[in-house]
Amino acid sequence: MTAKVYGLEKCDTCKKARNWLQRHKVEHEFVDYREQRVPADTLKAWALAVGGWDKLVNRSSTTWRSLPEARKSPESAPEWTLLIKEHPAVVRRPVLVTDDGQVSVGFNDKLFAQRFAG
Repeated sequence: MTAKVYGLEKCDTCKKARNWLQRHKVEHEFVDYREQRVPADTLKAWALAVGGWDKLVNRSSTTWRSLPEARKSPESAPEWTLLIKEHPAVVRRPVLVTDDGQVSVGFNDKLFAQRFAG
């Protein structure tokens, strides 16, 4: 199985996830989504796959907390995608997309072990 890891180059959690994949010899590609913006349709698909925008966005992040209150209540997919386009660091990291189409957010050693078992 191969994977694409979307995140931020300097994010410690993204580094942990990439190191885990390297140690376990899982072929993967890293995409810094601040440098290579994710298309709106892809963001919508990720949100759907992980259980909604609230699961995709990290509301406890420094970036989220620094947003004006008016921006913290997007009511539609276009509003969410615009917010993420403007502030990519609000996306929970990393986003892992495997070649079988599964999408997950965050890193956890046990979760990755289950995901890549076999």
